[in-house]
Amino acid sequence: MEEQTEKKKNIPCEEPGEDRETTLEELFSDLDGILADMNDREVSLEDAFSLYEKGMKMIRQCNEKLDLVEKKMVVIAQDGTEEIFSLS
Repeated sequence: MEEQTEKKKNIPCEEPGEDRETTLEELFSDLDGILADMNDREVSLEDAFSLYEKGMKMIRQCNEKLDLVEKKMVVIAQDGTEEIFSLS
């Protein structure tokens, strides 16, 4: 049982009600931990599915963040000029 507890240290903890937005670096680090846990042959199938689900949610968050960064960098207007993207 000790061994399982130690292996689950790589699984990211989500604090309910946490207002701080997770950075890309934190998401990538958490994804690395999930991959390490999934590669462990002693992880049950149920835990593997749970880890997979968490990982897919994190990948979606990463994609959303990267999309927003791309949009912030440059927007090409209809007339072909480039403008800085602004949410306001």
